[in-house]
Amino acid sequence: MTTLRHEFYETDDKLVLSIFDRGADPAQVSITFEPRSLVYENGDKKLVLSPLKGQIIPTQSTHVVGKVKVEVKLAKAAHSRWGGLVGDAPDPLVASSYVPPHETKPGSSLPQARTNWDKLTTTILESEKPKSSTEDPNVNGDNTLNEFFQNLYGNADEDTRRAMMKSFQESGGTALSTNWSEVGKGPVPIKPPQGSEARKWGE
Repeated sequence: MTTLRHEFYETDDKLVLSIFDRGADPAQVSITFEPRSLVYENGDKKLVLSPLKGQIIPTQSTHVVGKVKVEVKLAKAAHSRWGGLVGDAPDPLVASSYVPPHETKPGSSLPQARTNWDKLTTTILESEKPKSSTEDPNVNGDNTLNEFFQNLYGNADEDTRRAMMKSFQESGGTALSTNWSEVGKGPVPIKPPQGSEARKWGE
């Protein structure tokens, strides 16, 4: 199997990957997009990039086969800079399988009601406390919470996913919103728990 040289550059909303495969036949090139991975194949040539540093939108990612290279455009699920192409970066909102965005009728919009995440999280953890006193409540609670957010993300439409990813990443994990019309207006500020303050590393 031949490994292909590649390089990339990125903006806030996309990452452009150049795969150097001179003389590639468009009919033979196959690229598989997944939320956190990309697989390029051309005969005995193959390039696997997994896990990607961030989440992408497979249905909006494209590629063009040129004479010298294949240019791949990855549509980011959240507006941010990855700072790298692959790596096991924190990504708790990724579902176990990709669910295509729900179709919406022209003129329709997402519910704008705010969700009380703190109250919801507390309710989940309280309801899932272990029955045995020898069990660790943090283990079951964390697993249940992660599963809840994965199911929520997996069943959400595209705008809701973008809002969740953007708010979580830009706030440093202190905020989570499903309202893209609000989140998409600008950076999401860090919101530390009541009684504490946010500080930069080293302060």
